[in-house]
Amino acid sequence: MNSWNPELCGDMDMVIARNGSWIHEGSEVQRQALVRLFASILRREGDEYFLVTPVEKWRIEIEDVPFIATQVARGERDGKPLLLFTTNTGDVVPLSRDTGWSLRPFGEPPQPVPYIEVRNDLWARVSREVFYQLVDWALEESADSIGSTDSDTSSSALDIRSDGQRFPLGSV
Repeated sequence: MNSWNPELCGDMDMVIARNGSWIHEGSEVQRQALVRLFASILRREGDEYFLVTPVEKWRIEIEDVPFIATQVARGERDGKPLLLFTTNTGDVVPLSRDTGWSLRPFGEPPQPVPYIEVRNDLWARVSREVFYQLVDWALEESADSIGSTDSDTSSSALDIRSDGQRFPLGSV
């Protein structure tokens, strides 16, 4: 985290929409490089979000969370499976014991959806496509563990595994 701490300059007409679009003065920011630049200086303080440079601090609006996890891949670390999430701004986030993970209500009607912490209390909502991939992998794991003595496999809870930990996806 950077140590920049300028005074608040005010509110910027910038919104990060629920669909992950960055909207400035009513128009979507089309240049991905510019979106990535803005994302790199984004900071959260309490329930508010700011774009912070060494000399300026502007409050912006975020409708849900600033990022969306648009891809997931299977990797490995220290011989253990590790899931790697990529956000709409290009951040790659390994799901580990040190990573924030939660299920939160989203949509109408509200359904529990996974969210992953990208950095410093900035979160990404897992996209529908990524969620379906995770469910497929969780169901594969459940099918592989049939007949095991692990009591968790007999419940209706659906979990994924990454970095030697279990992370909830919801229930079946």
